Amino acid sequence: MTDTRSLQGQVALITGASSGLGRAAAVEFAQAGADIVLIARSARDLQEVAGEVEALGRRALILPLDLEDEQAIERAAAEVTATFGRVDVLVNNAGTDVPGRVVELSAQDWDRVLGVNLRAPFLLSKAVFPLMQRQGRGVILNISSTAGKRGWANASAYCASKFALSGFTQALAAEGREHGIRAMVIFPGALDTHWGQWTPEARQEGERAAKSQREALPPQEVARLLVWVAASPAELVLNEVIATPLLEQGWP
Repeated sequence: MTDTRSLQGQVALITGASSGLGRAAAVEFAQAGADIVLIARSARDLQEVAGEVEALGRRALILPLDLEDEQAIERAAAEVTATFGRVDVLVNNAGTDVPGRVVELSAQDWDRVLGVNLRAPFLLSKAVFPLMQRQGRGVILNISSTAGKRGWANASAYCASKFALSGFTQALAAEGREHGIRAMVIFPGALDTHWGQWTPEARQEGERAAKSQREALPPQEVARLLVWVAASPAELVLNEVIATPLLEQGWP
């Protein structure tokens, strides 16, 4: 989908990089020539992904941390700056969910979901923005969900976080425009990952969701799309990208 030299010499920071779409994105960005900063909770899993990145001839920096920890994110940003001196692409991919009806959901669970899905992208974007500003360019890709376009029962916190992520991304894009920084939100449909088994769609739609799981998008295909978007010309303005399996055409 993109010239493998198009991201040569660049640095991509990817959250949720230990599995699923994040892991696939790490490999695809490395194949496109970028060095990779890997963020997730599990150091062991990140080490495996780092091995894949390094096998492609690229450098990998492992940063295991809790994305709810603001100080940990600040320390991570400082380490990235000291190691690479730049961040060209930020992929805010990490996500979490606590299912349940509104009347059953605790405030702690609500805060946890918004902390990972919304607050962490804000903190990471804030951390890399000055680097991108000095570079005069940068791309921030915020990974949403079809639940960011349509609300689902038993997923109020998740849907709220993903809807809000769109507004944040639009504001970020407006602030970054004069500095050559682009911010876009990506809405993947059903993905063939373990996380896909727990999407609001799967909980809500039963048999239809099970069918979509069989025909779900391979994470590698969405990862290639992310690389294409990141490597696209600066003159190309993309506010949002929706990627769904054929089964979901006509959605929402």
